[in-house]
Amino acid sequence: MALHDLGKKVKKQFSDFLEMPGDVMMDMPKITMVGDIKLYIENHRGIIEYSSTGVRVSVMEGEVAVAGEGLMLRNVLPDEICVEGKIKSLSFL
Repeated sequence: MALHDLGKKVKKQFSDFLEMPGDVMMDMPKITMVGDIKLYIENHRGIIEYSSTGVRVSVMEGEVAVAGEGLMLRNVLPDEICVEGKIKSLSFL
């Protein structure tokens, strides 16, 4: 694990040096929320679970879990997912 942590540290320092966003260099998810009705997740690795009350999405360091009511996947693209509905919570697992 120490080698993995060293690699992450080097990537972070490199992105800081080049003044590049961390989500680009380190493959971190970028999450944009519009009120409590729409959520965009960029840099995802796929959908783990989907229902009208919950969505779980795989990201580099684990999962992003969205809970709510009437949730639906509006866009599922290779680099972005859009979740719409009444969003009640967002968690990192």
